[in-house]
Amino acid sequence: MAEIIIMPKLGFNMDEGQLVKWHRRVGETVKKGEVLFEINTDKTTMPVEATADGTVLQLMLEEGAFAEVFTPIAVIGAPGEDPNAVLNGPATPQAAPAAPAEPAGYDYDVVVIGAGPGGYETAIKAAQCGKKTCIIEGAGFGGTCLNVGCIPTKALIQTADVYHKVKDAARFAVTGVEADKIAVDMAALQARKKAVVKTLVNGVKGLLRGNKVTVVEGMASFADTHTLSVDGRSITGANIIIATGSSVFMPPFLALEGENHLLTSTEALDLDQVPASVTVIGGGVIGVEFAYLLNRLGSKVTVLELMDHILPMVDIEVSRLAEKRMTKDGILFRLGAKVSRVKDDTVYYEFGGQNCQVKSDMVLMAVGRVPNTQGLNAEGIGIEFDRKAIRTDAHMRTNIPHIYAIGDVNGKVMLAHTASHEGMVAVADICGQGEEMRYDRIPSCVYLEPEIACIGLTEAQAREKYGDGLKIGRFNMAANGKSLIAGDTDGLFKVIVAADTGEILGAHLYGQHVTDMIGEISAAMAAEGTAEELIHAIHPHPTVNEALGEAFMAAWNGRAINSL
Repeated sequence: MAEIIIMPKLGFNMDEGQLVKWHRRVGETVKKGEVLFEINTDKTTMPVEATADGTVLQLMLEEGAFAEVFTPIAVIGAPGEDPNAVLNGPATPQAAPAAPAEPAGYDYDVVVIGAGPGGYETAIKAAQCGKKTCIIEGAGFGGTCLNVGCIPTKALIQTADVYHKVKDAARFAVTGVEADKIAVDMAALQARKKAVVKTLVNGVKGLLRGNKVTVVEGMASFADTHTLSVDGRSITGANIIIATGSSVFMPPFLALEGENHLLTSTEALDLDQVPASVTVIGGGVIGVEFAYLLNRLGSKVTVLELMDHILPMVDIEVSRLAEKRMTKDGILFRLGAKVSRVKDDTVYYEFGGQNCQVKSDMVLMAVGRVPNTQGLNAEGIGIEFDRKAIRTDAHMRTNIPHIYAIGDVNGKVMLAHTASHEGMVAVADICGQGEEMRYDRIPSCVYLEPEIACIGLTEAQAREKYGDGLKIGRFNMAANGKSLIAGDTDGLFKVIVAADTGEILGAHLYGQHVTDMIGEISAAMAAEGTAEELIHAIHPHPTVNEALGEAFMAAWNGRAINSL
């Protein structure tokens, strides 16, 4: 079906645009992502990309002419289609294809393997869309995130932060607190953590029941492309969604000798006492968060990281600030360290051309995770892999069209909210709505003090892709009133926008409560908002959040209001 191209609204104050140039003429083909035309707004000339593949069927605006925003200016479609057929109907983009009829004879329309955040939310969404749905879980409802990941980690960090604030009470004019007598009851902390986890896990089970999702407990294995074997029972599905998550990765090249108190993130969550010293191998999110947690609870912490900076998905300017703050708080970083072996709780590594070693009470391995596919028999039925991960397309389909893979098992972005959104995309595809996953707009959060939240490209990535066509805005939290009130002015808001259009390419926030703010940037990017529109969005005062508007002013206008 043909698609109407409209004059886009590319700025907060844009009411009309001037067509500067058509890059395709009637009868010529265009691919999604190629520049179709250029327009003048009240600020600049902007290229506009085609939103779908097709042939130009009709051009309705001459070069140099003006049109109000949202006015139809062209039609693209298949060769030979009648553009008037779509122009005389509702002026809307191409409709999604009708949902395919489900094959008859299966137990369920949708079967989901795995009840982590991606799996259980996907099952609920499928049921809400009218699909007869089953979910299979063999370990723990809520998956890694609820049981041995995001939730318990943050529960422990919350206590560590409270402990630190109480000890620091005198700085906020609170007297009578004997800081040297303040302590964390680790048994009580573990009980609180377990209570939080239990509440959320029971909530997952209740949500599944309330949405009429059939729950089957056990380990699933493919018998064929439509049949799963679960503890001797066969379950068939018209569509199957794999959401089996991931496990801790133990590097095979690392030699382990003697007796070691070696932990992964799973065991570290169950500590009943705070070790005097810990060596953390790995400077990604998991390693850095545990280093922060244990340091706050009183451990002497050393972090060994192979790369030259921690937190590789964060803009290096921001990660350097976080490293500096954590170093000030007592954590020792060895960046560029190549670990070779662990023997009797001593880690041997090469650093700066020298052979070094560090002995500690415990060693925490935090070098990543690997997709869970063991026992699934995915390869046995012909599912294709990309190394250890299941290969998927933008609709989350595997090479077998009715089998999908979401979350950590596809190895793309190992975050709970990524898995959940991938699940929504998979259900949409099953329902014939044709949505695609966008991996360039996924926020990431790191729970430190201050927090880090980021989305989109780093400055280095943006320069590689766009060259010098960027505008960078920075706003230092020392100029933010709420941060001063909170007693912590470390931090920086850094935003990256396209110089010609104001498109938001990336944001990297380091400050108080920023993990609760990054959703604003995510929403703006999803709506294709611009720097100008974020500037015109009113941010309340006094908040840390108002620094966002300042950062976008610094980028788009050249300077912020509250900084020199």
